[in-house]
Amino acid sequence: MSLIRSDLLRGTLDLLILKTLTLEPMHGWGIAQRIRHLSKDVFELNQGSLYPALRRLQRKGWVLSDWRITDNNRRARYYTLTKAGWKQLEAEEAHWGQSSAAVDRVLRLALEGV
Repeated sequence: MSLIRSDLLRGTLDLLILKTLTLEPMHGWGIAQRIRHLSKDVFELNQGSLYPALRRLQRKGWVLSDWRITDNNRRARYYTLTKAGWKQLEAEEAHWGQSSAAVDRVLRLALEGV
């Protein structure tokens, strides 16, 4: 199965990161791996997309970060959802539901020749 690069996910990257952080605080590499795993290897986030997105989410106050030691005894920046991040996630999920339903309608109607 081919991987969809993160540049195709710009409209959903924030949603995927925020949703992933609901599981537990994670460092960037862990976030990328979790998204890849949960998407069954469909989504592969590269550092050039992931880290600017994390900095943007941090500037907006949706995530906080702090330095911790990983399981491999390395220092890494861990990201955690804030209260504002939880609210934004709720809004992003609602928007995603509306958008995906609209795309589905267009695809079904196009197939029906309407």
